[in-house]
Amino acid sequence: MDVGFLGLGRMGQAMAANLVKAGHTVRVWNRSPEAAQGIAGATPVATAAEAFRGDAAITMLADDAALRSVIVEGGLLEAAERPAVHVSMSTVAVALAKELAPLHEKAGIAYVAAPVFGRPDAAANAALNIVAAGDETAIAKVQPLLDAMGTRTWRFGSEPSAANAVKLAGNFMIVSAIEAMGEASAFAEGHGVSKQSLLDLLNTTLFASPVYKNYGALIAEDRYEPPGFTLRLGAKDIRLVLAAAEGAGVTMPFASVLRDNLIDAISHGDGELDFAALATVAARRSGQS
Repeated sequence: MDVGFLGLGRMGQAMAANLVKAGHTVRVWNRSPEAAQGIAGATPVATAAEAFRGDAAITMLADDAALRSVIVEGGLLEAAERPAVHVSMSTVAVALAKELAPLHEKAGIAYVAAPVFGRPDAAANAALNIVAAGDETAIAKVQPLLDAMGTRTWRFGSEPSAANAVKLAGNFMIVSAIEAMGEASAFAEGHGVSKQSLLDLLNTTLFASPVYKNYGALIAEDRYEPPGFTLRLGAKDIRLVLAAAEGAGVTMPFASVLRDNLIDAISHGDGELDFAALATVAARRSGQS
């Protein structure tokens, strides 16, 4: 397929490279042009409009503001050449997805929301879990692309915003797990038990799942650099969760606790550390190093 890929951060670079490996023709664009130079076999382009065309265009941009700036304010929906399908793989607000869907329909572009679960190492290994929602025909059209980037595509109906709701629900649970491990570790160390021993036990028995094992290892080793996913981006996601919860009239008290703890971590200079550094908040409040 003829594909444009917009947004080449840690995740986007690996995802675009896997599309090339799968035999697709890939044009890549990033606001910082140097990021587009290191993907063997891809064609760097100078403007977003050159990437936003072809059989499909994929966006993996940092946040709502970036997606809106490039796609809507950048005039790509009114450009002379447009893609058949726009696959939005960023973690963005449910409200923004609801806004984008009719704008794409008016422009004659199918809109598929397909955010992903997985850190950069999973992206590099084409091992992402992809959450997709939108027109079934459009999803079927881009399924070869999704298959090149992930191990499974989970479909959640015809309304694109549903995929974003699922992604935010999952991220809420991930942050909750990190917070739980941080508090449990501080509690154990307060009683003379090393967090390494505690997390080794719990995360290979009661909580033997990828989130607990992977983030637990980072917490046990105080290994927060280099970040796979920054704490600041995690804070953005929790803000999106709370906004979407309010929009649906759903109360999420613990999400508010997580937001405050993330603010605490950022205020102590940890915003660019790995997401797992949220665990340091409980340790710091307990007077532990």
